[in-house]
Amino acid sequence: MNIPILYEKIHEHDFPGGYYYAHIPTLNLTTHGLGIEGAKSAAGDLIKLWLDEKASNNEPISLTEEYLFSTIEM
Repeated sequence: MNIPILYEKIHEHDFPGGYYYAHIPTLNLTTHGLGIEGAKSAAGDLIKLWLDEKASNNEPISLTEEYLFSTIEM
């Protein structure tokens, strides 16, 4: 199962430098971690918890098969 993750450097004053958000759009989840690897690890932990909760409640899991990312200049 491949789940896309979008990383975004955090520029908020209450975060120390080097932290990134890990957005998991197909699950509507966001977490953060130190560096890309820290954010990826946090995302993996969060996804596992989410999947375990769905399984324990016998809820279906449907994931989008196609992922697109774009930017727009304003």
